Amino acid sequence: MLGERTYDRILEPRSRRRLPLGDGTWYQLARAYVRVQLITQGAVVVLVLAAAIVAQVITGVRWQWIPAGIILLVTLVGLVVTPRQARSFGYQLRRDDLVFRRGILWQRVVAVPYGRMQLVDITHGPLDRGFGIAQLKLVTAAASTGVTIPGLTQEAAEHLRDTLVAVAETRRTGL
Repeated sequence: MLGERTYDRILEPRSRRRLPLGDGTWYQLARAYVRVQLITQGAVVVLVLAAAIVAQVITGVRWQWIPAGIILLVTLVGLVVTPRQARSFGYQLRRDDLVFRRGILWQRVVAVPYGRMQLVDITHGPLDRGFGIAQLKLVTAAASTGVTIPGLTQEAAEHLRDTLVAVAETRRTGL
């Protein structure tokens, strides 16, 4: 259930100084997450281009192309990086905690103990609903250890939420 419609493996950085991923089953984001991100970033490109064109037609000046070009460049880089970035996300359910990993250049690995979870929240926007994905957010007492797992299938998000709540209840801590 958790690994359906996801990538077949989590990508690891090639450096010898990389953060080790450890043993166990790593679950990844749904492939639809990439489509939603590409659509969102594509909409930003279209809106920025339209605004720059309208501003040039109305005012007749060309200075608006400088900020528009910067925004377009950053967004286009995001379009190129998004598929690789989505494959670097992953999470693992261990005996005492949930481990979340993300990042290509700037890696982040967070272990959230089940007993420290205070809230498990599932959210999804209009595009997310259309593609059948959701975002699961784990809230803890410490702000720095809160984890948001984007791009889970709706079924995987609900299953993971139910699993985390059940584990927390058996330990009589957290939720």
